[in-house]
Amino acid sequence: MQQANSGKFWGYRRADGRVGVRNHVLILPTITCATQAAQRITELVQGTVSFIHQHGCAQVGVDYEQTFRTYAGMGANPNVYGVVVLGLGCETHQARSVAGEIAKTGKPVEVVSIQDHGGTLFAIAQGARIAAQMVQDASMQRRELCDFSELIIGTECGGSDACSGLSANPAVGVVSDLIVDHGGTSILAETTELIGAEHLLAERAVDDKVAKRVYEVIQAMENRAILMGVDIRTGNPSPGNIRGGLSSLEEKSLGAANKAGSRPLQELIDYAQAPSKKGLVWMDTPGHDIEQLTGMVAGGAQIVLFTTGRGTPTGSPIAPVIKIATNTAIFEKMGDNIDVNAGTIIDGTESISSVGRRLFDEVAQVASGKLTKAEILKQHDFGIWRIGPTF
Repeated sequence: MQQANSGKFWGYRRADGRVGVRNHVLILPTITCATQAAQRITELVQGTVSFIHQHGCAQVGVDYEQTFRTYAGMGANPNVYGVVVLGLGCETHQARSVAGEIAKTGKPVEVVSIQDHGGTLFAIAQGARIAAQMVQDASMQRRELCDFSELIIGTECGGSDACSGLSANPAVGVVSDLIVDHGGTSILAETTELIGAEHLLAERAVDDKVAKRVYEVIQAMENRAILMGVDIRTGNPSPGNIRGGLSSLEEKSLGAANKAGSRPLQELIDYAQAPSKKGLVWMDTPGHDIEQLTGMVAGGAQIVLFTTGRGTPTGSPIAPVIKIATNTAIFEKMGDNIDVNAGTIIDGTESISSVGRRLFDEVAQVASGKLTKAEILKQHDFGIWRIGPTF
């Protein structure tokens, strides 16, 4: 692996000017009944990735639009060299429409339809042929030296404990500030887990419009829970969070907000939407680990920093996920899944700033090609935040 200079990494330059840290060929199923065929193609063709989901049909309105945006965003992510969009043929989310949106990036995109190609076996064969050529073409692309200003990092926490807000989350906040100071973008997510800390983020908004939007998305998230007869402030933290020592949603939120560092909040974007500004950005997502991860990657995040106090194997099919332990005990217990130990802060052997710097160096190495534990274990998690009923 080539070593980058300070503030630089080795990435793949795409036709639209963006930079990827990986060079995948994505087999993108637009409907749940095409996911198994997509998996068969990935088994046949090395260098391809895919994901299982249960969406793509009987969706309407904003729910349809959000799922479409997620599909297109996954294919458009700069970590993807090319895409084979695999559809059934009669579904709501038409493969050709998704492919057309992805093609705007200038990357190779092809469509395969199970119905049009005569069934599953013929579709798998055709998809594999196309994918094999894409993989060979992708293998010819070489990394080039790129600046950190071209990085978008996603930040999240899952399986939080009492140490999260004291160690790993503020260390990620240091990385967030460093990325922003280098001209890059850091995404804060998990609207559910920012309830109670929204005033702190609103105070950092670049203008009144962004500050107002902060309160609007928090209220909207609470209203969704109320419509289901639930007071979310009593339904979160989860049982695992409570066993980890968290006392309330407010404590959890104050800790989660530490991932945002200290820089101004530039904008607040919808789920799976690409940031329009550099700097610190908040994406409106649920607290569900996989759904928020998918939203940030679909929004263009090339790398995700994921803190955990209880432990998690979570990964993404196209973006490396760097797992950070909040305490040394879970790092030692789940070393197969966790990349970096921030528990040294709790142990008193390292400061927040030194762990943040160490984590920043890890981001540079992963951006230049170092594999994360989730990648090595092929942890390809994917889930879309549904905001409407199935019809």
